[in-house]
Amino acid sequence: MTGVAEQVAGLDATAQAALVAAGEVSAVELTEGAIERIERLNPLLGAVVTPLYDRALAAAARADGPFAGVPFLLKDLVAEIEGTPFAEGSAYVHGTVSTFTSELVHRLERAGLVILGRTAAPEFGMVPACEPVLHGPTRNPWDPQRSTSGSSGGSAAAVASGMVPMAHGNDLGGSLRFPASACGLFGLKPTRARIPLGPEYGDAVGGWAVEHALTVSVRDSAALLDATSGAMPGDPYPAPPQPRPFAAEVGADPGRLRIAWTARTPGGGTGHPDCVAALTDAVALLTGLGHELVEADLPGIDGIGRAIGTVFDAATAWIIGYWTRRLGRPPGPGELEPVTRAYLESGRRVGAADYLLAIEELQRFARGVAGFLSPSGFDAWLTPTMSEPPPRIGEMTSTPDDPLRPVRRGGRTVAYPAVVANITGNPAMSVPLWWNGDGLPVGVHVLGRHGDEAALLRLAAQLESARPWAWRLPAVSGCGAPAPR
Repeated sequence: MTGVAEQVAGLDATAQAALVAAGEVSAVELTEGAIERIERLNPLLGAVVTPLYDRALAAAARADGPFAGVPFLLKDLVAEIEGTPFAEGSAYVHGTVSTFTSELVHRLERAGLVILGRTAAPEFGMVPACEPVLHGPTRNPWDPQRSTSGSSGGSAAAVASGMVPMAHGNDLGGSLRFPASACGLFGLKPTRARIPLGPEYGDAVGGWAVEHALTVSVRDSAALLDATSGAMPGDPYPAPPQPRPFAAEVGADPGRLRIAWTARTPGGGTGHPDCVAALTDAVALLTGLGHELVEADLPGIDGIGRAIGTVFDAATAWIIGYWTRRLGRPPGPGELEPVTRAYLESGRRVGAADYLLAIEELQRFARGVAGFLSPSGFDAWLTPTMSEPPPRIGEMTSTPDDPLRPVRRGGRTVAYPAVVANITGNPAMSVPLWWNGDGLPVGVHVLGRHGDEAALLRLAAQLESARPWAWRLPAVSGCGAPAPR
């Protein structure tokens, strides 16, 4: 790689787009550099599972928009591109070629992003790891013996290693935020319905599922949200409107916020000492920045586990039902991983009334959260993102003899309730402020008010300025020292 290409790889997407706009580097050169990095790093990391290089080079030659020429990767889950392979991490679906293009993909490409390929996901995104049998494990660039800790783990590994400056992900229970924590990235989960799921879906799993991306910088996340947000015709409901672009919030004064925090998990314990240390550090940092920090738990958080389990079981039955209808056949022997099969069997026992009762229970809980995060209450709620540092590769794989092993092991790693943001539809984010003694990133999680990504982005930008993280490079990296922005 040339020195110039290496320097460019250390820049965020906004800075790369600026170089293209100024004529200092071409969109094709950016694309070729990203392809070179993927080819060099992917044999170790296993982040990219479906290269689309010819399509990308053709797109780079005509790229236009705010991110013109910036290389990007699409997670192999939910979002589709007509005429390209699509598998959702499953041997059952492997071999499918998409017959339509998702609205989100159209918006990404209208923004000028060049999609180089698809990133790994666990089977149907249902466990907080990225080790599908179909493709093998995705490895963490900070320590290749460790997991990327979430279903958007392929995208997280690609961004953290510098293959691309940002990549698509989605989130049904923490799958943007967990890998952001594990890989030292910024991970914003937008408000429900902020980004459309069409034309194939309206509000998947009762509105729990959302789309966005993993980024190095806060400004990239905000600008990308501007490029992709907004309802499409036929959506069941829109997200609350924003008074100005999200990008305008980056650098704006967040004001003095009243932030609740806790180290306690819903089970009554606390997380790993490294995760508690990251939280303690964040509380001190936020206090020093002038915010009011108050130790407090979300009301009702201890009593919703059964309802959450009902929804996840039903979601698996829905996913397999969807693919059975689409493929015209049910999964055959050995085509589903043991954990998926176990979830499916549980899901088939969930009746329609059981599911709707669980949804109503969780909606009542969401009303309590709305009162907690309100003008008369708190502006945000702070916890560690994960309850342990990233586990080692292989610890969350399922076996026929122990199909629920990933569920038990995952419960130890993601005991803090990131899923609250999916239940309520509120925006939330993982911010990379702390690294442990082994050099592994440990993120902190902030839950915001419904519809108010703006407040989170203002706070995130303040934290990024006070404690910059982009200069840190993992053990496996395609970047030289990051160039100044």
